Amino acid sequence: MTRINQGTPAHTIVETLRKTKGYYITNTARDLSQSDFKNRILLHTDLMAAESRDKAGYFSLEITGGASIHVDMLRKQVDPFLKLKKLREHMPKTMFQTLCRGVNLFGYRPYPQNVIRFTVREFAKYVDVWRTFDFLNHVPNMHAVFEEVGKAGKLNEPCLCFSTGPEHTNAYYVAKAGELIDVTGRDITLCIKNHGGLGTPTRIGELVDALKQKYPDVPIHYHGHNTDGNDVGRIVEAVKNGASIVDGADFAFTGFYGPPPVLTVVQTLKEFGFEAVGLEEDAVIETSEVIRDQRQYYEQFESQIKGFQPTVQIHKLPGGAMGSSLEQAAKGGFLDRMPEILHKELPRVQKELGNYWSVTPGSQILWTTAVANVLDGERYGNPSGDLRNLLLGKYGPFPFYEPEEWIYAKVLGDDWRTVLKEEGGVEKIADMDLAHERYSLAEQIGTEPTDEQLVLYLQHPNDAAEFFKFEHNYGQAHVLPPSIFFRRGGFEIGENLSFRDYHGKEHMVEIGPSPMNDTGEASVYLIVDHHQSIYNFKTKKAEGPAGAAQELNKEEILDLAKAGDVRSPFSGKIVEISVVEGQEILVGDRVAIMEAMKMQTPVLSEIEGIVTGIYAKKGDALKPGGKILKIDRNE
Repeated sequence: MTRINQGTPAHTIVETLRKTKGYYITNTARDLSQSDFKNRILLHTDLMAAESRDKAGYFSLEITGGASIHVDMLRKQVDPFLKLKKLREHMPKTMFQTLCRGVNLFGYRPYPQNVIRFTVREFAKYVDVWRTFDFLNHVPNMHAVFEEVGKAGKLNEPCLCFSTGPEHTNAYYVAKAGELIDVTGRDITLCIKNHGGLGTPTRIGELVDALKQKYPDVPIHYHGHNTDGNDVGRIVEAVKNGASIVDGADFAFTGFYGPPPVLTVVQTLKEFGFEAVGLEEDAVIETSEVIRDQRQYYEQFESQIKGFQPTVQIHKLPGGAMGSSLEQAAKGGFLDRMPEILHKELPRVQKELGNYWSVTPGSQILWTTAVANVLDGERYGNPSGDLRNLLLGKYGPFPFYEPEEWIYAKVLGDDWRTVLKEEGGVEKIADMDLAHERYSLAEQIGTEPTDEQLVLYLQHPNDAAEFFKFEHNYGQAHVLPPSIFFRRGGFEIGENLSFRDYHGKEHMVEIGPSPMNDTGEASVYLIVDHHQSIYNFKTKKAEGPAGAAQELNKEEILDLAKAGDVRSPFSGKIVEISVVEGQEILVGDRVAIMEAMKMQTPVLSEIEGIVTGIYAKKGDALKPGGKILKIDRNE
């Protein structure tokens, strides 16, 4: 039985896969965290599992990429690069794997070529297997990643994003595989990315067979989700028809929307005469036993709707988006509308917008459109900037058919043909001035940033800068276990918190008082391992955010905009103020960009005039009606 270790050259990995009988397993811990725990599983828990996972003999461990880069900084206060370094210390043999969104990298928008290449070069120092996809299966959007991964000597794993419908035929996917291979060559693994857990076992088996008949020397890696409870069946058919690698996760943490349990996959395939190459089952079991008691601390992040969802075959929402979508519905007060959104409007929007693949950022475009259609009562009446860009072809061409003309008119306006002609097509994004961005980051954090910090800042400017400042002020919070990090209900003065870090070292934190001073700051007193520490910070009340105004409705916001009083059209974060005071602008000019539910939407001027006041800044979180800026009409 041949184990493939970290550091093995890409061509040797592929040659081993070609010659080896049986199949390999990837532990998709990152996908599990995203799909069933809203990306909240901490480095502390992954480090507890690290040694047994390394002994298990997996083909790879998917531990970074996708939305995890963002959430590591935003919600878990851990540096994504530090996470990889810490895990490598305890996992010297296992290849690390990432999920990369092609031109969107680890964010939600297309990035310039120099940013893509810089990012891949930095992460390739730690990541061995690059699973790369594009939500339109548009191969040119993945070229730069393929090239840089190849230069780094790491393994390219281009994806065929899978879905169902009359257009999604074997002939289509075989032809698309040919397009990918023409770019990457044959020393790759080819992934069938079934992110929604769609299709029957028979359908997946037929697709694997069709690909192997056309490209017998290209190893197939099947990735699926267990949303409908049927992915073990799909895995069995994939392996029976020639797949070399399949995905699973630690059974102690598996839920409803992520991958199925590794051990169940192994036990089932044994009955069909297939052995998992290099896998130590005792280590697989040991991993779950080590981390089992940690799951209770992540309960608050599990889905609001429990149970498998066979209706995924109707709405096609991927596992990675299920938890976050349900969380948005709960926070937005429309959880009761989910059946209507999922089973009626979302499938309708899918067909109307071309039946492409519901995976980031496409899944967000489809989801936000369906939600807006239901909640606003006017279909396509409140389009996001990303929906507009989709119709303009900014992400690439529609793979099968274009939406009907009335949708273009609703989203782009009555003169949509002119807009499409003048603005349509994939836009070449100019390279960023990396020296300027480095200087900008240095100004924000007060020190010269490393290349790794710059990479993270280029992906998520606001949240990366805030994370770096947090870590500088408060230290590395990733040492805290989930029992403390995610504790709810606050802490009592004099309370002692004892915990053991992932090295086994004992720590103690004693909670002291938190008096307020005259400047509105709170001074939090802690005794950490017998040393007193004092942390000063402003309370939310003292900060007085720009968006703290009374919420306005859609009509009120539009009326104010026509008077030059530009307000936030929805709850979201300012990612760009596009104008300066004194600037002359025309009707339709972009004055700001806001982000909500991972989608960016431009705020456009309703009048011609001069900017006379700017009330919001980059990073501000605004409610509907929050003040952004003032425009005085030209008389």
